[in-house]
Amino acid sequence: MRAEGVTRTPAVRTAVVWDALRAVLAELAAATGRDVLDIVDAGGGTGGFAVPMAVLGHSVTVVDPSPDSLAALERRAKEKGVRVRALQGDAAGLGDLLSRDSADLVLCHSVLEYVEDPVSALTAMAQLVRADGAVSVLAANPVASAIHRALAGQFDEARTVLSDPQGSWGDRDPTPRRFTGETLTQLLTVAGFAPGVVHGVRVFADLVPSRLVDAEPGAAEALVALEQAASAHPVLRDIATQLHVLGRRR
Repeated sequence: MRAEGVTRTPAVRTAVVWDALRAVLAELAAATGRDVLDIVDAGGGTGGFAVPMAVLGHSVTVVDPSPDSLAALERRAKEKGVRVRALQGDAAGLGDLLSRDSADLVLCHSVLEYVEDPVSALTAMAQLVRADGAVSVLAANPVASAIHRALAGQFDEARTVLSDPQGSWGDRDPTPRRFTGETLTQLLTVAGFAPGVVHGVRVFADLVPSRLVDAEPGAAEALVALEQAASAHPVLRDIATQLHVLGRRR
């Protein structure tokens, strides 16, 4: 793959999330009067979101259970010339690592699928978030998984996803659970957040062959625009690979 394609694909896949994050960062900066915000990335891994936020000038802490991921995070941050604080731990134990009311924004991306108790994890995040702060939740969608299994010819697994309470297609499924938009908003409410609008992420990006995006000038930009339009569409949103929602601390 050409180097150009390497940079285009991730931008397409995360464009909708970054739109929401840029908006909430601007709102928080205006509300607090601070240009430097305190951000915690729970389960932030190698820093795909954390490092760009540090590049924007924010103070970022990543909490992740994997020492290998944290080492990769530190290398990535060093390459970009920024500092990101790295702490080993899991989402449910955030309160043991960080002080209450110490974050303006907490990222919870691709975490709830794997934690033992999603409500406990989100509640721990709520305790970190300052008044009027926010949490950004990104989670896998079971409907999309059913579509992808069917396109792979795994029709029984696709049917299983639709009936399984956890949104899993079987014992070999690497994702233990998935969430509908309704489930995510319910979890956020129970944890003490006021949930915002649910957006679909990667409605088309995982269905379009990368060669089509890389080969045509302007194709990546056009696909991003399509993703942005589809993210709030009342039907297309619900078939996205992931669902994104911002919750504001009540």
